[in-house]
Amino acid sequence: MRRRPSSRVLLVDPAGRVLLFHFVFRTGALAGERFWATPGGELRDGESFEQAAIRELWEETGIRLERVGAPIAERQFPMTLSSGEQVLADEHVYLVRVGSTELSRTAWTEEEHDVIAELRWWTIGELEATGDTVYPQDLHALLRAHTR
Repeated sequence: MRRRPSSRVLLVDPAGRVLLFHFVFRTGALAGERFWATPGGELRDGESFEQAAIRELWEETGIRLERVGAPIAERQFPMTLSSGEQVLADEHVYLVRVGSTELSRTAWTEEEHDVIAELRWWTIGELEATGDTVYPQDLHALLRAHTR
């Protein structure tokens, strides 16, 4: 199984809410899957986890940063990509606080436009109460531990 290094960003607004994207797959290997997830994605060749977090944050939200600090979590787990490939995800998770909820979708890929149905800022209480699938699954616990 191929190792897939990636970075995820827990983007937290001034009210303590976290940004999630609602992914809805209508075709391909993940057809019928629906879940909420944080911004992030796979590292490019020669890119560090921090560099990937900075790039993905800009591409997916329009927010430009020079640094994201140290990761607050690292995890590995099996995952199915939209292509159907099974990989071992190797994720580093970063917490980033922002002063504004203004976002841009101008750098989204065609696939992102196709599968991201909406963006929403969530409170920890909303995350704990939802019946929807949210990744990372322990997101509410990560936020409680790192946003006090």
